[in-house]
Amino acid sequence: MIPRYTRDAMATIWSDQRKWEIMLRVEIFACEYYNKAGKISASDLKNIKTKAKINVARINAIEKVVKHDVIAFLTQVGEVVGKSSRFIHMGLTSSDVLDTALAVQMNEACTQILTGLTELKKSTARLAKKYRNTIMMGRTHGIHAEPITFGLKALSWHSEILRDIEMLKQTKVDISYGKISGAVGTYAHIDPAIEAYICKKLGLKVEPVSTQIIPRDRHARYFSSLAVIAGTLERIATEIRHLQRTEVGEAYEPFTKGQKGSSAMPHKRNPILSENICGLARLVRSYAMVGFENIALWHERDISHSSAERVALPDASIAVDFMMARLNGMLANLDVRPEQMRNNMALSSNAIFSQRLLLQLVNKGLSREDAYKVMQENAMEATRTGETMENLILEDSRVTKVLDAKIIRGCFTLDYYLRNINAIYKRFKL
Repeated sequence: MIPRYTRDAMATIWSDQRKWEIMLRVEIFACEYYNKAGKISASDLKNIKTKAKINVARINAIEKVVKHDVIAFLTQVGEVVGKSSRFIHMGLTSSDVLDTALAVQMNEACTQILTGLTELKKSTARLAKKYRNTIMMGRTHGIHAEPITFGLKALSWHSEILRDIEMLKQTKVDISYGKISGAVGTYAHIDPAIEAYICKKLGLKVEPVSTQIIPRDRHARYFSSLAVIAGTLERIATEIRHLQRTEVGEAYEPFTKGQKGSSAMPHKRNPILSENICGLARLVRSYAMVGFENIALWHERDISHSSAERVALPDASIAVDFMMARLNGMLANLDVRPEQMRNNMALSSNAIFSQRLLLQLVNKGLSREDAYKVMQENAMEATRTGETMENLILEDSRVTKVLDAKIIRGCFTLDYYLRNINAIYKRFKL
């Protein structure tokens, strides 16, 4: 069974409730610092910590009037805290709170995506181990090339996911920066030590030079990492779509009891899960462009990035999280058909062994050009007529005068193509 996507962790990370809660933590940590500096009394700090609560509905109602989300947030918090609220947001500007909270959200989203990638790492490792020696056709340009194994194909997926994990770990470092430097980033109304205190409390580093915002090249890295991950997922999904084609039939998505493929044609078994993933990858890539467009802003800031990020960051993160869950469920229940893989290898009438024969002829002294011509002529004849390449070669005097029948027949064995598979597998800890 394919598990339905029920994980709500990513949606929670990007919820309004979570955003305001993190922003409130930023404000409270600032008040803690002011208390340590003797600017806020212990009773006022206690009052703020005890009474400050988030009411999203109230914030939204206030924002309809004031047309400013952070002011609405501060007003709502002030309503429940009372007189002590005069110390909240002291010396801060809106982006101090918004951007620092956003860094926490992106950090948490990276953690969630890394969890999904780790699941995929396990799924692809399982397939690579199980089908290590399951021989099949390797294809280039959609055409039979030379034999590989399905395990090696899965190992390639596994290797790419390992790279994605390392990339996202670095991205998590790159985006985990906060800023509490006030309007235009000069610390004119706030001590830089407050920034260091708050960032440490939140597990962030201090942005070395902020303007009124954190520079958006960091956010672009996050978007581009999601786009690369989406590309990996799409690559795997595209391969499964091809393998499920009627003319191939080597691997199929799970097809659950009661599932139907077409409203008109009862025989249809469509690769809808893979197609979903491929479609969403296009969406995630489009959001990467948004990230790049947000880097260049006017002077120390404008808010052209803000409206785009409020859509793109949650959507791209949730889409990738969903895609990973879908692909992981698909790989866990993949219907692999080794027998069909073997059957398909016969479709080229053994022309797939042409390179091995070519090399034998070259080793016997023929020029590569002459050897290539002989092999190409026989290969084309085999695929055109259905006569096996082996029989054609054994009747070609240009070959038999150089190679004896035993050597020729020995070139049509599959084990030869698996002899170095173990060397590739040794590069990984599965």
